[in-house]
Amino acid sequence: MALNVLGTPLEACSLDPMTGYYRNGCCDTGSEDKGVHIVCAIMTAEFLAFSRERGNDLTMPLEMFDFPGLKPGDRWCLCADRWREAKDAGCAPDIVLEATHARMLEWATLDELRGDDV
Repeated sequence: MALNVLGTPLEACSLDPMTGYYRNGCCDTGSEDKGVHIVCAIMTAEFLAFSRERGNDLTMPLEMFDFPGLKPGDRWCLCADRWREAKDAGCAPDIVLEATHARMLEWATLDELRGDDV
């Protein structure tokens, strides 16, 4: 059973839109998930613009990957590296701790994930 950053069972991030590397609603990971999609983030306009500027436009639907495109307020399993990059740039979206995989503690402290590191 996968755990979240709080040490409790990993909860679902979003079923609408359906998220997760395995498209099961959870930010779970495995050896085939090279992007490590483990951060349950709540999309903001600022973060979506940041991601687009870095070549990953999350607002564009991609039917071949069953990806609807995201808008502010949507929850989505982000790559750990992208969240860290956004955090360092001052525009990381808030995250749902209960739905963020415990492996994220390899990239950030719990205080950083909570937003208490200011």
